[in-house]
Amino acid sequence: RFVGTVRLASNTSWMEKHGPDALNYLTMTLNAKVYDVCKRTDLQHAPKLSLKTGNRVLLKREDQQPVYSFKIRGAYNRIVNLSAEEKAKGIAACSAGNHAQGVACSARALGISAKIFMPKTTPEIKVSAVRSHINAESEVILVGDTYDAAYAATVACIEEEGRVLVHPFNDPHVIAGQGTIGAEILAQTTSESVDAVFCCVGGGGLAAGVGMFLKSVKPGVKVFGVEAVDAPSMKASLDAGQVVELPSVGLFADGAAVRKVGDETFRLCKMALDDVILVTTDEICGAIKDNFIDTRVILEPAGALAVAGMQKYARENGITGQTFVCVTSGANMDFDRLRFVAERADTSETLIAVEIPERAGAFLPLYKTVFPRNVTEFSYRISGEPARIYMSFQAAGPEDKQHVIDDLRKNGFAPVDLSDNEFAKTHGRHLVGGRAPARLTTEEVLIRFEFPERPGSLLRFLEALPSDFNVSLFHYRSHGADVGRVLVALQVPAVRRPRLREYLDSLTSAGYAWAEETENEVYSSFLLEPVDINVSGRTRPQRNPPLTFSSR
Repeated sequence: RFVGTVRLASNTSWMEKHGPDALNYLTMTLNAKVYDVCKRTDLQHAPKLSLKTGNRVLLKREDQQPVYSFKIRGAYNRIVNLSAEEKAKGIAACSAGNHAQGVACSARALGISAKIFMPKTTPEIKVSAVRSHINAESEVILVGDTYDAAYAATVACIEEEGRVLVHPFNDPHVIAGQGTIGAEILAQTTSESVDAVFCCVGGGGLAAGVGMFLKSVKPGVKVFGVEAVDAPSMKASLDAGQVVELPSVGLFADGAAVRKVGDETFRLCKMALDDVILVTTDEICGAIKDNFIDTRVILEPAGALAVAGMQKYARENGITGQTFVCVTSGANMDFDRLRFVAERADTSETLIAVEIPERAGAFLPLYKTVFPRNVTEFSYRISGEPARIYMSFQAAGPEDKQHVIDDLRKNGFAPVDLSDNEFAKTHGRHLVGGRAPARLTTEEVLIRFEFPERPGSLLRFLEALPSDFNVSLFHYRSHGADVGRVLVALQVPAVRRPRLREYLDSLTSAGYAWAEETENEVYSSFLLEPVDINVSGRTRPQRNPPLTFSSR
């Protein structure tokens, strides 16, 4: 049986169950007019992801579109199908992201007037991207501080001027436009069998369009939607059996941060999706990194949802030897977000809190318990007995991680796994210790070190620390660079200052650069307890003068 030139599956049970809807959307997708402005994107094999997951992984590269996102497919298909009268009246849309670019580009290609409403709080990089695509008859209007306020202005414009709304997802033509991705996937895999396709879900237009096409033609292919765990609007709706509006959503995957899915996309996803997978921020960041290794393209968080969902599905279900397709849906990444992504992308890193005795030399046994695993972070500030420390290390896998934690517990370091503690990872690790009591910081010297970052460098640094110098502050964070940076406070009595100088000279000769920070105002303002000025006019009479020299 054929619809147009497409042969339907011999197993027609899905088609018979969903009859009119399936045929309607299949026909609309096959007749979608998207290729005036869109390209047939590559279906690229990802060798590193395939090796990592034990499955053949193919990436449907929607980041190759002119606006670096799949959104132009649905936007153009909606606009090109307007009547001549509707085109003359013009269109309106509300978006703070990729849909706005798709509408602007489509309106320019068709010579139509478009008013695109965006919240005033939209980052300038996104506003500029939309403005770069508009024609002379169109404009970008910044209004309101929230999406809801901008949408209200959009509705008012439509009522006043008679313009046609181009919805980002809840429209049959938009859904059919996105469905052309499913048609391309099947056309590009005629020589192999696809087991599952993974799509990001925001409002649900992409998953609905791809899912309806694939299930109509090859119902044996599983179709999964993927959402951020803090923005599960489709998952919550499917679980409830009706569209539900979330009170709030996380904004990291902002391109898919939708509080309420569409009634039409919900209806179709209920038919076509096998499940919705929820992924964490760390899993999204890891997927951005893994995709980059294979493609050298940096996806935006929403654009990497499908890859993150595929990895989680394969890992949690122990699946190998299958063929998976991930729709990499967008690459409009804000450059300023890369630091956060890099920080969270290392899924091999484990953040823990540990306790050690507050005495000289206690660091080394702790480090040797973790060694030879790479320690990537070490944060400590003297605060009393016992000393509490933030520490990160890279384990070979889940079993190795648990082995390290068990050894730490056996040796009395009372480890607490903070891998899933968002507060600890985002804020706490950078605020550890606070201001130390004055009674604990007498004769303290603060020194900043730099050394070549290579395996074992931190261990050699710790082993070289004189055992009779008590460490009262320690902060180290590996950023994968060629230089390691450590901030250390040492408690050194005046009679031991010559010994400290000898130690620092030995480090200089070994290639370690250093500079004293004892007089740095940040040190006194944020890391030391305020002390009232005494009769001598000094705030800390027991502090020795700074060394006043460095290795530079």
